[in-house]
Amino acid sequence: MRETRRVPTATDFRQMLRAASLRVTGPRLAVLSAVHGHPHADTDSIIGVVRGELGAVSHQAVYDVLRALTTAGLLRRIEPPGSVARYEARVGDNHHHVVCRSCGAIADVDCAVGFAPCLTASDAHGFTIDEAEVVYRGLCPTCVLNT
Repeated sequence: MRETRRVPTATDFRQMLRAASLRVTGPRLAVLSAVHGHPHADTDSIIGVVRGELGAVSHQAVYDVLRALTTAGLLRRIEPPGSVARYEARVGDNHHHVVCRSCGAIADVDCAVGFAPCLTASDAHGFTIDEAEVVYRGLCPTCVLNT
């Protein structure tokens, strides 16, 4: 059973930025809040949420913030096959995703067994593997009901 995660506050976001040696700015706080509030959101959705909070902010500013927060390890960029890039705040635990073939909904799936990377490659080809990405596909409960 998956643990319940506490929703971070504005103070938590400020502390996260400082701990990552990033300056605390309005756009960074707004993007962190948007991604925490809308897991697996695409960039356009994040821009919409940020603009709703801050007003005028450029696409480039949001892209720059997403890149900085991802580089700092505060966000994770995922790219499910056939989908645009999406962002999530669940970082550092090597979880996977399930994607609905019909509507594109995405949900987190915890590793089934063991520790990261939680899958053992049949041949690592000399690589030191520290992460495995699995994408499960199927129909979400809403799409099953509408079939």
